[in-house]
Amino acid sequence: MIRFFRKKSKYDKLNSEYKKLMKQAFVLSTKNRKLSDEATSKANEIQKLMLELEPEK
Repeated sequence: MIRFFRKKSKYDKLNSEYKKLMKQAFVLSTKNRKLSDEATSKANEIQKLMLELEPEK
């Protein structure tokens, strides 16, 4: 219950955005390859930011 009121860290926000984009890329992979690749590239950029923030976590 205590974690319910805790604010998300920047790392947690990036992680949730990364997961959302990867899920979206997976769904798009069967319909539109170009959009899937764009979502994957955005997710990879977010992953780079996550790796920079990881030591602070």
